[in-house]
Amino acid sequence: MSDIIQLLPDSVANQIAAGEVIQRPASVIKELVENAVDAGATAISVLVADAGRTSIQVIDNGKGMSETDARLSFERHATSKIRNADDLFAIRTMGFRGEALASIAAVAQVELKTRSAQAEIGTHISISASKVVRQEPVSCPVGSNFLVENLFFNVPARRKFLKSNATELNNIVAAYERIVLVYPDVSFTLHSNGTEMMNLRAGSLRQRITDVFGRRISHDLLPIDVDTDLCRIRGFVGKPESARKKGAHEFFFVNGRYMKHPYFHKAVMNAFDRLVPQGLSVPYFIYFDVSPADIDVNIHPTKTEIKFENEQAVWQILTAAVKDSIGRFCEVPSIDFDTEGKPDIPLFTPDGPSQLPEPQYNPHYNPFKAQPQRGAAAPPVGWQQLYDGLQAPAPDAVEQPLGGLEPDGDGPLPEPQVQAAQAAVPAPEGKSPAHYQYKGCYIMTAVKSGLMIIDQHRADIRIRYERCLDRLERQTAGTQRVLFPEVVQFAPSEAVVLARIMPELEALGFELTDLGGSSFAINGVPAGLDGVSYPDLLHTMLADTQDKGGASLDEINKTLALSMARSAAIPRGLVLDNREMESLVNELFVCSNVNYTPDGKSIVCILPQREIEQLLG
Repeated sequence: MSDIIQLLPDSVANQIAAGEVIQRPASVIKELVENAVDAGATAISVLVADAGRTSIQVIDNGKGMSETDARLSFERHATSKIRNADDLFAIRTMGFRGEALASIAAVAQVELKTRSAQAEIGTHISISASKVVRQEPVSCPVGSNFLVENLFFNVPARRKFLKSNATELNNIVAAYERIVLVYPDVSFTLHSNGTEMMNLRAGSLRQRITDVFGRRISHDLLPIDVDTDLCRIRGFVGKPESARKKGAHEFFFVNGRYMKHPYFHKAVMNAFDRLVPQGLSVPYFIYFDVSPADIDVNIHPTKTEIKFENEQAVWQILTAAVKDSIGRFCEVPSIDFDTEGKPDIPLFTPDGPSQLPEPQYNPHYNPFKAQPQRGAAAPPVGWQQLYDGLQAPAPDAVEQPLGGLEPDGDGPLPEPQVQAAQAAVPAPEGKSPAHYQYKGCYIMTAVKSGLMIIDQHRADIRIRYERCLDRLERQTAGTQRVLFPEVVQFAPSEAVVLARIMPELEALGFELTDLGGSSFAINGVPAGLDGVSYPDLLHTMLADTQDKGGASLDEINKTLALSMARSAAIPRGLVLDNREMESLVNELFVCSNVNYTPDGKSIVCILPQREIEQLLG
């Protein structure tokens, strides 16, 4: 039998490796920017066109490469960061496998211009699908300039399944944020289609966080700094009042590398137990400095999953550090006591003379002498007349208007008394059923089959959700102008999503004015959003849309409608009168789906009559 096993060509092997390392344009930017950081760059610029589909350019002022290194850098497993297997246990650089450039060159057209400080002239290399097209000397500054064009041009299936430009640009911004937050001493810029999205100058860590996510977040950050034998934990965690249901900025970094760690996230939230409501998350930016021998970053090609040797101990240190930060730095609001008429308590001075207080009292006060009572007003004369004519009318007199009652011939009742009279008259049978409210959360009413229980909060969500969807379809939303416009600051990733859904927000009734720098003025809001924080509502809507990723326009409309319905729905515990309960029930049963909220939670349940009889039997 002939031999059938053979070695794959390098170009095929590189394409296979690219499937794991290079998943989307954001992966290319991550790898190239991390290489620039490892090269000691102090200024890095990234320029993308069409969210990276057309071109990605990364320019740095790092060490650069010689002619030989520039050619060798595109070979698989060619790296300057490790030499032997023992180096895997002492990794301090972002990259170390030597797969990134080879994988990028396998699925794109790459041009590199680079020069080291010792060389007088640089090197220009052009590679297409792992094949070197040309190599020639070129005049260029010290550093590296990578230009990646037509990503996945030779893998049409992968290019076809890329998401929309807005989604891919959002992924690029998210990957860029994870890098810039680690290196506040490096200047970064990001341009998309010629428009500047980020311009971050070198500075402190707190300043970098503020530059990325807006000035507002700076007031909500509490510092963390704990140094132990196992690890050092530093960074910032949000105050309890900064907790949000969606869109909280949560970042873990280990030795300058971003990581996802649900176990450590639970440790942070455990420190906020009973300080924030259930289901809310607090922003945090936490940096771990651990010995490289105690962690393993070589688990996944994306290097976002990291294994700790002393995970349980680090968990306890993290929880204690967050609790300590909350206790030491969380400001307690000052209480202004009413000091009018109270004695003046002088400051104690040990060296000063002591003076006894002089009591003041009324020598003529007699506690056994009757004193006039305060606040007890005498009833008005003829108060009985106010209640004349309020007896229940006969069945045939129910339809008689109450406004024409003239007790004792003194004329019609005043308006407040007419309202009291109307409330006292029982509703005729079959006209308006009586509803009962339980603990301000549930509406109970009798039906033929038993007792119907309605969750009033979820019912209002369903009602408002269908109203919002109808506004989006009809484009007939009413806008309520605000007296004093509010300014809201968005993160770059949120600004990308905002530009995508701006027509839908305008259809809902929002009126936003771009102030530049990802800041917007809220000049108008949808009618009926009383008592709602408009900036928080917009942040929540953007976070919900980000979770949907590359969803269709119909899915985005449903997401926006649900976000606004949740924010504007009546809160739990709100006491309703019978008229309000009747209106809520009637509007609910006009909806297309009475039983469930848009996210699948039950609204109505019925306790059958036979079960009630069994319980009482």
